[in-house]
Amino acid sequence: MENLASYIVAFTTTCLFIWALQPVAEHIGLVDKPGGRKKHKGAVPLIGGIAMYIGLLTGLSIVDFPFAEIKGLIIAGGLLLAIGTIDDFVDLRPAMRFLAQITAALMIVFIDGVVLVDLGNLFGNSTFDLGPLSVIFSVIAIVGVINAVNMSDGMDGLAGGLAFVTLTVVGVAALVGSSPLLNVIPLFLAVLFGFLMFNMRSPWRKRAQIFMGNGGSMLLGLILVWFLVSAAQGEDRVISPVTALWLVALPLLDTVCIMLRRIIKGRSPFAPDREHFHHILLVAGYSPQASVWFMISIAMILAFVGGFSQKLHLSEPLMMTAFITMFALYFWGMSHAWRVMKVIRRTNTPTPQDNSHIFRN
Repeated sequence: MENLASYIVAFTTTCLFIWALQPVAEHIGLVDKPGGRKKHKGAVPLIGGIAMYIGLLTGLSIVDFPFAEIKGLIIAGGLLLAIGTIDDFVDLRPAMRFLAQITAALMIVFIDGVVLVDLGNLFGNSTFDLGPLSVIFSVIAIVGVINAVNMSDGMDGLAGGLAFVTLTVVGVAALVGSSPLLNVIPLFLAVLFGFLMFNMRSPWRKRAQIFMGNGGSMLLGLILVWFLVSAAQGEDRVISPVTALWLVALPLLDTVCIMLRRIIKGRSPFAPDREHFHHILLVAGYSPQASVWFMISIAMILAFVGGFSQKLHLSEPLMMTAFITMFALYFWGMSHAWRVMKVIRRTNTPTPQDNSHIFRN
């Protein structure tokens, strides 16, 4: 594989900068300290996003992929990383983060041409073109995915693990469809894998050594939606727009449902709480590590359903109807969380657990 060297370089660079930036972050105070909703132990460096960004830049400098086609993503990603890092220091208002996200969305739309021109064959007759609404719809979709990934970053390895599943399936689709995206997706996976080595719990690591920070989670969300839109648009699309929904279904479902519930309760949709799906799993007695793998497994199943449905050439209206039905069921389940916990508890015996690093959203 001619691009193998760039993947190795990207992975190695990410790991090296994670190692090098930890003492710097501790010295300048770029750390996540426990307190309030945050129950993790000790001050954890928020440098995962910075290390991943540097790893990406290094790998992209030698990979066989036209830089001009991804220039907007790099610039917009740098903007979100910078704003998110500032937010990690001083807690910016949601309006400031939204302004940065909208700006980043417009960058990838107008610089890279990553725009939702159509929604596929949703009604069974012909392609549903967005026409003059394409830019507005694209910005809404991009900002939505960015926030979905940001809100999923509440447990060690969760956001990164979910993103890894999505990028892997898009990579498989690119391989089957002989898309040029195949040259660069493994590079992003290599960088993400380097981060997860320090962020995901494992037998040799009881808790995360670093977090990606708000900048890292927004960067990751931007990367995901860039690839999803790129893969689902144009004459050479390798997935349909509705399949793209299935590939990022779990964070989208959780985010939309949690925001709707907050609005119904008369609260700000951005007010932090402990009502995410991973919180329900923890209350039901699952360990943090088991909860993360449980959710990653669900994401894999949903991605498989979406991908396999396209492989079988199931109609897009049918896939969209199934997605909406799943959303309705998910919303009902989250609105009756106590019933869901009863069902989960019947099949799970609570065990003593280390609950650090679990309530970060």
